[in-house]
Amino acid sequence: MDILSIFSKKKYTAALVGLGRIGFSLGLDEKREQPASHTMSFLDNKRIELSFGIDTDVQKADEWKKFMCAHKQEPSVFYSSKEFYESGAQPDIITVAVNEKSHLEECLLAIKAKPKLVILEKPVALNTIEAEKIRAAAEENGVPVMVNHERRFAADYQAAKSFIKNIGEIQSVRAEFCSGLRVYAKQFEEDGSYSLIHDGTHLVDIVSFLLDEELSSPVVTGVFRDADGIVRNLSAHFSTAKVSEISVNISGRSKFFAFGVDILGTEGRIVIGNGYAKFYETADSTLYTGFSSLSSKKVRFPKKTGYFSNMIQNAVDFLDGKAVLYSPLDSAISDLRTLEEIKEKL
Repeated sequence: MDILSIFSKKKYTAALVGLGRIGFSLGLDEKREQPASHTMSFLDNKRIELSFGIDTDVQKADEWKKFMCAHKQEPSVFYSSKEFYESGAQPDIITVAVNEKSHLEECLLAIKAKPKLVILEKPVALNTIEAEKIRAAAEENGVPVMVNHERRFAADYQAAKSFIKNIGEIQSVRAEFCSGLRVYAKQFEEDGSYSLIHDGTHLVDIVSFLLDEELSSPVVTGVFRDADGIVRNLSAHFSTAKVSEISVNISGRSKFFAFGVDILGTEGRIVIGNGYAKFYETADSTLYTGFSSLSSKKVRFPKKTGYFSNMIQNAVDFLDGKAVLYSPLDSAISDLRTLEEIKEKL
């Protein structure tokens, strides 16, 4: 067996800081495509050994340890990141899956430990000032950081990105997110509990990813505020060198949860979102002689999009030297800057 073959089978150790929803419990949701949490994704990858779990919530940490032991895993558990880093542990990967308010502190601690890779939950931080501190620390310590904008890794969105070349010049893009969470109010900036940053980061990121364009200089319209002055709806409009009309619409007063992107080209269309993906190309019309219509293009998708497992595999491939990071820190900071520009218009 050659050296490359031996190297390719090397196991990487991982530490998970934050054992809450995205860190652990979403992996127990029977309705979600699994794996749906960092814990489950690590366990699903044969190249990863999840060796450490850290959470200040003792009950969550103990429940996680119990689950891991039931799956024949014996990780070490720590009840504070200070305790973990003082232990001298040196995992290859440190994942930071805490709430937005703690991103800066925990990510800086992770970077200072100098693992081979830090995986950071989105958004990067509460604001770009904090995000730039993370970038500076990453550069100073030579530690790469990947941000979990999960749709970049999903098979359906990857297919959409490949299909864009078939739809001609892009005429317009409409991206939309709907939930019941407030869109924005200044009093929630301290902990990031508003959808413009919490979920809006996914929306602007996937548009930027699909178009290979950064979004900037928004024109904000359709702002709706409730009786308390909290923003519940907005539309942000962008123009780029490639696309003259990009609209990002966020609702925070919907009685449902929805996420989707509609890309209209001169020769086709892409409509994709949570649970659906439809691609269209021009073809001879079956309705009108001498006209063309949009015809559905049959695309074979895998049973699972692999949005979380593909992210972890990208981390492994990166550490193997086989791939670049598909969701790098710089792109995620650009997303955050876009959201701040929207916020400034409010």
